[in-house]
Amino acid sequence: MKRGILAGPGADDRSVADRHPRLYLDRHNRRNKRTMVDWTHIPGLAPYPETLAAMEAHVAAMTEGRAGEAIWLLEHPPLYTAGTSARPADLVDPDRFPVYAAGRGGQYTYHGPGQRVIYAMLDVRARGQDVRCFVRELERWVIDTLAEFNVAGEIRQGRVGVWVTRPDRIGPDGRPGEAKIAALGIKLRRWVSFHGLSINVEPDLGHFDGIVPCGIRDHGVTSLVDLGLPVSMADLDAALMATFPRRFQTPCPVQDVA
Repeated sequence: MKRGILAGPGADDRSVADRHPRLYLDRHNRRNKRTMVDWTHIPGLAPYPETLAAMEAHVAAMTEGRAGEAIWLLEHPPLYTAGTSARPADLVDPDRFPVYAAGRGGQYTYHGPGQRVIYAMLDVRARGQDVRCFVRELERWVIDTLAEFNVAGEIRQGRVGVWVTRPDRIGPDGRPGEAKIAALGIKLRRWVSFHGLSINVEPDLGHFDGIVPCGIRDHGVTSLVDLGLPVSMADLDAALMATFPRRFQTPCPVQDVA
């Protein structure tokens, strides 16, 4: 019997957050003083339904003025999530791992050990109220972070996320291959963002075979370790914190309309 897509947080999941209101907010918490954003590292493998419920609760508190901006750094056990644009045909192996309806934008993606998930609960209104600019700055934040390890991340027109060129893998057209190293999918609620990003540090890349990642069939996925870089999660977290103010300390710049 095939496993279907599991629902997002329902009444039971919300009750988990209610019973443990500080489940995700009291561990290894740090504040970036330049941006006044609370950073929280969640140790171990965070269960998806409980994490999503806690994130929903935090976003609700933000919209009511009871909580501030936050970024959570974590890993999940192996699972697939379906965004609002996910196509059934892109779930290649529905029995491999649990599949959750995430409610974020985008299509199917994989989360699992060795992948840093970054849930970014930020005030988009305070950053210019420009969703396209906000998404672009999230991608550029990843690019800045990868540059700390001498990795050239790139943006592709029409493809959300961050990519790297693979000159060691020549495609059928004779050109260097390319692979995705970071995925992005967000949702907004009253101008507060949630969900966020994932960066592949050392996941099992074979686990992506159960889906068509982000609906893109023609290109693969990679990781920092796959690129030959022995980067730890702690190294990546430090780089994320160091580069964050470059993109989010001030609002998105006003763009001139041609």
